[in-house]
Amino acid sequence: MLQALNICKSFDGKEVLKDISATFDAGKTNLIIGQSGAGKTVFLKSLTGLIHPDKGNILYGGASYNDMNEEEKNVLRHEIGMVFQGGALFDSMDVEENVMFPLMMFSSMGRSEMRDRVDWALRRVNLPDVQRKTPAELSGGMKKRVAIARGIIMNPKYLFCDEPNSGLDPKTSIVIDQLISEITHEYGITTIINTHDMNSVMEIGEKIIFLKNGRKAWEGTSSEILEAQTADIVDFVYSSPILKALKDSKLRK
Repeated sequence: MLQALNICKSFDGKEVLKDISATFDAGKTNLIIGQSGAGKTVFLKSLTGLIHPDKGNILYGGASYNDMNEEEKNVLRHEIGMVFQGGALFDSMDVEENVMFPLMMFSSMGRSEMRDRVDWALRRVNLPDVQRKTPAELSGGMKKRVAIARGIIMNPKYLFCDEPNSGLDPKTSIVIDQLISEITHEYGITTIINTHDMNSVMEIGEKIIFLKNGRKAWEGTSSEILEAQTADIVDFVYSSPILKALKDSKLRK
């Protein structure tokens, strides 16, 4: 479990995150949603330690980040996996080297053991036999799966995904959503996904945090979000043509 307590963050005098508190459950897909500019990416980066909040605290399994020394923070970094928007693969490295990168940076494994670990991660994301390929040789969906393999290579307790479906067609997006959900439940990971995709919300959203202008405006489940009466959440949810058509159909009955 991961908890955010009263998180505030400003840049150049502009308040981006405004006293946000939230709990993210282990073994579940926790989604952060909201329109562009709502503060989703800054909040996600605050949860990972990439951005330091001006106020507030993050608790990882009950342990306070503010109270950790450098050694404890280093241990925590080993427990965090990250899937960046666009995949963020290194063009100069082949797939094996890309997936192996966290192991080379943070583990004491030998080369043979690292290769075995990479093989396992690639099989888990249904990409066997691509170790020698370069990112330029991969489709968009394959790149995302390589990024997920790299995200889980250290067997993380916490997996953070920033817009994992960005740039993908709807069919491939569903494949990526299902893969992240399977991995989350299989390994009991606390998975936090930053997205604006309502299809992802409905497919895999188990707990949802909705941000509006830097504040937490709503939280609940994917079934509850369809019944929400708050104007901001209604506008966001039914901006999807499919869901709007579903809503209109229900109203006509």
